[in-house]
Order: sequence, then structure tokens, then C-alpha cells
Amino acid sequence: MLWALCRYVRYVITSPQLGPVCSRKFSTLTGASADMHLHWASGSAPCWKVMLVLEEKEVRDYPNKRLRFTLEDLKSDEVMKLNPRGQVPIFQDGSTVLKESGAVCLYLEHKFQNQGTKLLPDDCSLRGAVLQRMYETDNIALTILRKVAHVRFLFPKDKIDESRMLPKYKAARRELRLWEDYLSEESDHLVGNNFTMADVFLFPYVAFFVRYGLDIGKYPAMEAYYNKVKDRPSVKTTWPPHWANGQGDSTVLGSI
Repeated sequence: MLWALCRYVRYVITSPQLGPVCSRKFSTLTGASADMHLHWASGSAPCWKVMLVLEEKEVRDYPNKRLRFTLEDLKSDEVMKLNPRGQVPIFQDGSTVLKESGAVCLYLEHKFQNQGTKLLPDDCSLRGAVLQRMYETDNIALTILRKVAHVRFLFPKDKIDESRMLPKYKAARRELRLWEDYLSEESDHLVGNNFTMADVFLFPYVAFFVRYGLDIGKYPAMEAYYNKVKDRPSVKTTWPPHWANGQGDSTVLGSI
């Protein structure tokens, strides 16, 4: 199934075509070190989370390498030496090598706790709420990306049994309604009135929904949230480069 997985991630994340491997230019150097390095891929929610935190913490112009979702890139000696799973992001800071996006985000928040946006509140109760929403986003990946988007990208439309997909659509709608309720609370962001790590973890998924055909108008609080956060400077700076080439396949999430 390795070939199928590679076909899936390549089509899901990189269509339209990514183009050559390259490094990304960021604005003025602040807080970055030559010892830092990020391997990333355009359109990957885990990579986007890390890049959002770096931007919010005003850590810019760090050495980086953009990869394609191909066996050639992800299973290269360079990547496999750093992460035997052959996945991105991979963040290096001197001898520290982190390969899980959540770990990178928390590492950066601690290292640059006195710089840029404070993404984890000091208040214990508020921090608990942020942590809850952060880790709750794993349900989005499982229910919507893997069980719906994965199938849509991996198999031709005429090979998908829609009757078997109906329970998955129902579960996806149920998950979306939960997030709609969270976003309907009287606050400016997901938790409270400030942009936090909870927003870092959620927004890349919401942007994916919009790109791949979810009728977000059915979820007015989520739509308002998307329209607000997409214009945040850190989001605009780190927006997946290949997404500028046009809208994604709207049939992927159009059935939800």
C-alpha cells in the first residue's frame, strides 16, 4: 500500500503540481539561528502549524528546505537519516531534532516565550482550554481527512461505493457541528479573545475544508472564523505556495 499512500498524499497536498524542491524566503531575520533548519512541504497541515508558530514568534529567515510528497524526496537518505518514518515537518535546532508538529510547536513556544505572540496563556484554566482544543483537532484528521478526503483522493470516483461512504459523511458532519458550536461561543478566536496555539492547530484544517469544496456557508461561525483568521499576517505569510495556483478539487468534501 506504500505506492497508494504516496499517490494519495501527492495528489491531496500537492495538486496542482508543486514544482521543484526549493527553500522559502521569509522576512527580516529575528531570533533565527543558522543552527535551525526546517524540512517542510506545501499544503501539509502539520508543516503549516510549525510555520505559523515560527512566524508568530517572529522567528524568520531560518534555513529551510521545501520537499515534494514523493518517494524521491521523503525517502531520500537526507530525510530518512533525520526521520526514519519519512515524514515532515522535521525541525532542527542544533543537536535537537523534532519530527512531530505538536512537539515542535510547544518547543518553540517555550524557547521563545518572551518573544512575539504568547500562544499558551498563563491562566491555568484558559491554558487547559487551549490544550484541550489543540489535541481535539486530531479528531478532524481521523474523521474528515482520513475517512473522507483520503478515499476521494486515492480512488477514482467510479470506484467509490457511495453507500459505504454515507456513514463517514454523517460522522464528518457530526464532527464539523462540534467545531461550529465551539466557534459559536462569544469570543474572537477558538479559545478566548486572543490568537492561541488552539488556532494554530485548527486553522490549517479549516483552510483545507474551504479549498476542497466544503460548503462552509452551512457553518456560519466557522465561515466567520475562516474569513477573520485568513487575513492574519502570519497566515498570509505562510499560506501554502502552491495553493495560489487555483482552487482544489471541490468534489473531495462537497458531499459532506
